[in-house]
Amino acid sequence: MASRTWFITGVNSGFGRRMTEQLLERGERVAGTVRRPGSVDDLRRTYGEQFWVGHLDVTDTPNVRAVVDRAFAELGRIDVVVNNAGYGLFGAAEELTDEQVVAQLNTNLLGSIQVVRAALPHLRAQGGGRLIQISSYGGLATNPGASLYHAAKWGIEGFMEGTARDVAPFGIGVSIVEPGGARTEFRFDSLQLAEPMTAYDDTPAAMVRGAKDRSRPPLGDPAKMAARIIDSAGQEPAPLRLVLGSDSYRFVTGALRERLAQIEPQETLAASTDWNSES
Repeated sequence: MASRTWFITGVNSGFGRRMTEQLLERGERVAGTVRRPGSVDDLRRTYGEQFWVGHLDVTDTPNVRAVVDRAFAELGRIDVVVNNAGYGLFGAAEELTDEQVVAQLNTNLLGSIQVVRAALPHLRAQGGGRLIQISSYGGLATNPGASLYHAAKWGIEGFMEGTARDVAPFGIGVSIVEPGGARTEFRFDSLQLAEPMTAYDDTPAAMVRGAKDRSRPPLGDPAKMAARIIDSAGQEPAPLRLVLGSDSYRFVTGALRERLAQIEPQETLAASTDWNSES
């Protein structure tokens, strides 16, 4: 396979870091973005011009466009654009502050949308490419105490699935990655927890308060997950969804079955509201 160029947001940690390390080791070129300058200096020293770095906070929309435009201008063709930047925010809806709500949606939802919008003109002009969105099993299933995180992930899944239909005629493939729990910094360092309210102490929502408990490590191997994500970019057609982790598979399939079980018995009721129905 010919060497490709990747654009990945949030390469200083998590899946972004694992993917970048593996891609650079394979001889591919990576344009990575970070919020903290200097956080990937070790990779820059090792890989030199093979690793392009841009300073980017995905909540800064004008800068999103500027950084994406500069990456395409300086590197030429970019084959794969990966939306990886994001963080977890857990707590019952009323435990969260207004600032936490806005920041979560600006980063996990609107930030990813704006990266895609900035990249699409370039991908169309070059005749194709691949968009990969790092989501979560939480984009298809829900747990107590994670309503805002789910709101962002369900939102970006709808956006990416709809966009996939829009851009297919231009040779642009779209994949949404649904990882389960993984042993990355996301779980222990990036995760934010709401200030608890005593009203929720004995409710299911309180379960998330132990999310940072290191005595219960997640199942997922981030290096293996990163490798599967990289491999998916070579699949034709692009897999619309990529489920990673046995926990993710269990949660996603269970949620989809439950949803169908709720909806399928309503076929007659649904038809009864059609204009020409006699019911």
